[in-house]
Amino acid sequence: QVQLVESGGGSVQPGGSLRLSCVASGSIATLYAMGWYRQAPGKQRELVANINNFNVKNYADSVKGRFTISKGNAETTLYLQMNSPKPEDTAVYYCSIHLQHGDYWGQGTQVTVSS
Repeated sequence: QVQLVESGGGSVQPGGSLRLSCVASGSIATLYAMGWYRQAPGKQRELVANINNFNVKNYADSVKGRFTISKGNAETTLYLQMNSPKPEDTAVYYCSIHLQHGDYWGQGTQVTVSS
């Protein structure tokens, strides 16, 4: 059993910043990676950024240089620092943890970027 709790979503202006947080708990055995995904209306869910158990990070081209994924002191705490967000970043953001035996998802948090 794994649960993911997200926080930090909300409304932000272009040029502002947000930090999303995700805390995973439960029976976490072999951790492959954690990541942030997003889904905008009418679009498929897409990877925003992820980080594996060797702390190798990957970013979507659309957010590279603006967003930063990181872990907290606990390896199962995940952050997404969103700097200079754009209106096209508006989406529901999901935290996900990828274990040896399956993938788990948070409920999602809305991020709205508007002037």
